Amino acid sequence: MLKKFPYYSQRDQMDCGPTCLRMISKYYGRNYSLERLREITGINRAGVSLLGISEAAEKIGFRTTGLKINLEDLSAIELPCLLHWRQNHFVVLYKIGSTKIHKRKKYIVADPAKGIIEYTEDEFRRHWISTKQGETEQGISLMISPSPEFYRQQGDVDKGIDLSYLFSYLKQYKSLIVQLFIGLGVGSLLQLILPFLTQSLVDIGVNTRNLNFVYVIVIAQTMLFLGRLSVDFIRSWILLHISTRINISILTDFLIKLMKLPMGFFDTKMTGDIMQRMSDQSRIQAFLTGSSLNTIFSLFNLVVFAFVLIYYNVSIFIIFAISSVIYGLWVMFFLKKRRELDFKRFDISSQNQNNIVQLINGMQEIKLNNCEQQKRWEWERIQVSLFNFSVKSLALGQYQQFGTFFINEGKNILITFIVTKSVIDGQLTLGAMMAIQYIIGQLNSPIEQLLGFLQSFQDAKISLERLNEIHELEEEEPTEKQFLRDLPMNKGISLQNIKFTYPGAGNEPVLEDINIHIPEGKTTAIVGMSGSGKTTILKLLLRFYEPQKGDIKVGSTYLQQISYRFWRAKCGIVMQDGFIFSDTIAKNIAVGDEYPDISKLGHAIKIANISDFIGELPLGLNTKIGAAGNGLSQGQRQRMLIARAVYKNPEYIFFDEATNSLDANNEKIIMENLETFFKGKTVVVVAHRLSTVKNADNIIVLDKGRVIEQGTHQQLTHNKGEYYELVKNQLELDV
Repeated sequence: MLKKFPYYSQRDQMDCGPTCLRMISKYYGRNYSLERLREITGINRAGVSLLGISEAAEKIGFRTTGLKINLEDLSAIELPCLLHWRQNHFVVLYKIGSTKIHKRKKYIVADPAKGIIEYTEDEFRRHWISTKQGETEQGISLMISPSPEFYRQQGDVDKGIDLSYLFSYLKQYKSLIVQLFIGLGVGSLLQLILPFLTQSLVDIGVNTRNLNFVYVIVIAQTMLFLGRLSVDFIRSWILLHISTRINISILTDFLIKLMKLPMGFFDTKMTGDIMQRMSDQSRIQAFLTGSSLNTIFSLFNLVVFAFVLIYYNVSIFIIFAISSVIYGLWVMFFLKKRRELDFKRFDISSQNQNNIVQLINGMQEIKLNNCEQQKRWEWERIQVSLFNFSVKSLALGQYQQFGTFFINEGKNILITFIVTKSVIDGQLTLGAMMAIQYIIGQLNSPIEQLLGFLQSFQDAKISLERLNEIHELEEEEPTEKQFLRDLPMNKGISLQNIKFTYPGAGNEPVLEDINIHIPEGKTTAIVGMSGSGKTTILKLLLRFYEPQKGDIKVGSTYLQQISYRFWRAKCGIVMQDGFIFSDTIAKNIAVGDEYPDISKLGHAIKIANISDFIGELPLGLNTKIGAAGNGLSQGQRQRMLIARAVYKNPEYIFFDEATNSLDANNEKIIMENLETFFKGKTVVVVAHRLSTVKNADNIIVLDKGRVIEQGTHQQLTHNKGEYYELVKNQLELDV
């Protein structure tokens, strides 16, 4: 009954909205990739709103209506529909039915975090109802129905998961893998001799009481044992070598891809999601180097010992084969549930990663605001979820283990009875019985490994889906596109009719109809109230984002035509939230150089006025700072960031409140030093302080994302407009 409803699991914590829309689209016969739906829903780090889902649904041809209705009216609307669940999640309601016995209502819900679940009316009400006013209980629903336009659209081709490239990681280790297979083959042959030696030991050595023959057999078995042990040792070392290399290769490729993604990507991904994906690669590595190779070895053993068993007794082989098939079907029965639990594990582990990062990074604020208990409770709630997940995983494992143990041991007992009876009836010798028991033991292991391979394959495939999601994203500089790596003669920057809105449905434009010229070799200051769009302009110039409307030009060249890396190499940047690495002072200033230039370091330190601070440290420039070393004050941190920008000696300089944490003396010295450094460079300064902007060649005043004034400090103060109001307290003038 439940299988006819399409279901997809959400890949990340915030993917429930796009995933629900994907399920409804599939229900009506169209497949859309999660990546495309994420883009059109305007998803961000906080997830997606009902408005975002509604707008996205209409873009792909649905009609939508948002409703706040009661439970009785919900039964009358067209299904499937989307529901706001527990006030922080989205699910799809596929069907409202009734049970056969008690005629009570049941609700079939597709929860992208849990699966397709059947709820009773009380359970459903508890999750869906969001407002209660007297007797009236209401929840939020989004009706979604296809229009003719929906069927005119083609949707996306479901690419599926290509596992072939995974095995490309093994190609470069051909010689080691050949050695491994030789070792596996030798090990199998050595094992193959053992049952015949066992039979000879009993049938000839024991029955004839020939002690010399027993000595020979025991010596042979000892040599075989030592041979197998040596082969296993060598195989383990080869596997360690291959697995370590592959592990590093997979993770390196992931990091390379991650570093090529646009900056906007990191605004929509939780830290825990990315970290959990990096942990997932270990399952792929384990599959490639452990499960795959061991399974090939097991298959070889399975085939060889199966023929040996047939040689001894066909009926016992048939019993073994039938029970092994039943064993396999029992394990495969649990694969779907394991997949659902794995997505749940990823979601909870990701939340746990996020929470731990937040606790560690925010410990100072936690203690300052006396919210230790609340934050600890948040962490404990996640641990409860982890415990509940562990209970479900254990229960599933125990159900599976019970069945496999019952089938496996039942088979072994039955075979033991048959071979014992055959010995009593004179159909088998005692040595043959012991040989068969040994063969059955050798066959049991490959069967278990094969079924373990299925589970390992499933884990690797799920992990690959998550990694593949990152690998399929478009890079900042796609290889098929050509980018310029030269600047035009005129290096002035122009922003023409710029409009920009941050991702998220219903967000107001941050910038609208912006027309600004930033002349080459001049200093341009941008001022305005908080939230007026000053930092956003810098982020557009640094290509964190692309404007939704309008153009940014460097001379006559469009900024989007210039290579990202080349452009940023020409820019020196000090952002409000600039990052200090856990490294030496020298390497924090010269972040792009493996071996810092001492003369350039000295020049940068002088201009940023941090020589006194560095001189007081016992290790000087080699002193560790950041999370792994000495803490810095906000003022010292800003001076480090200024020194970093100066060391780069760029053609363009972008400062975002670069001196707001400095004391008056340091600010005065640094600004005087920077005036000399700024000569001949194109500078854009975002600031509130008058001392930072008053000497600018042009001051641009923003208000609510629009330019309202421009001019020099003298012109704007004389006009007594918005700029004058912003700085009058700093000017200490009478109004």
